[in-house]
Formats: sequence, structure tokens, C-alpha cells
Amino acid sequence: MRAQLEKPVIDCPDPRQLAAFYARLLRLRILENAPDWLVLGRRTGMRELAFQRVEPWVPPTWPEPDQPQQMHLDIRVDDVDAAEALALSLGARRARRSPEQGHRVFLDPVGHPFCLVHGRSLVDDPRMGFDTTR
Repeated sequence: MRAQLEKPVIDCPDPRQLAAFYARLLRLRILENAPDWLVLGRRTGMRELAFQRVEPWVPPTWPEPDQPQQMHLDIRVDDVDAAEALALSLGARRARRSPEQGHRVFLDPVGHPFCLVHGRSLVDDPRMGFDTTR
């Protein structure tokens, strides 16, 4: 048997709006687009991140435990200051008690936490067999 992770699916109140945020932040494009479901990826067949409508929507209250974070994404960046500026310009906000060392924590436009992790990605290493420039 072979198993492969297909993609994470993020619950949200408006899939189109939240997908637009992550598409611009991660330079992904829309692969599937329905009223309550949207899938992003770098190219056809690469279904990397999906969004589904949930009603009623209850946003996480991270870092407070009242409503758990539900999920979070770690996004590795080579220039954390530039990535932070982009994320903020797209509607993210810096989380309270966010560290400076190693990663910074933000909340996306509907409140999901995500981290900008400092440093070069392994997928950019030619020895790994990936090319993220295409």
C-alpha cells in the first residue's frame, strides 16, 4: 500500500476570501473553485491547500485556550521582514506574544495562526531534487 498526504483543508467562513490571501502570500494559483470549496497549488495536479466553508464559523482565540487554534501552517521564508510586510499588507496581523527568534506568529484574516519560519528551505537545495523557481 502507498499513502501520500493529499493536502491540508482549512475551515473558514469564506473560502474565496481566505484562499486569495494564501494564494498571494504563497504564490499559488486556484485549481478548483466552487462556492464552498477552493483548492490552491503551484500547477495543475499539485493540490497543495484547500479551503472549505463552515457555518457557523468560530475563530480560534490563540494563544488563549478558549477556542483552540484548530490548525496552523508553518511557512518557511528566506527574508522574514519582507514576508512579514507582505502578510500584513494582505490582511494578516501579528499575534500577541509572538517570538522573534526562529519564527514569528501571525493570524490570517479569519484568525488562524500561521508562522513565518526564518531560513532557507530544503526544497531549494538542488540535492533534494526540487526546483521551486518554475
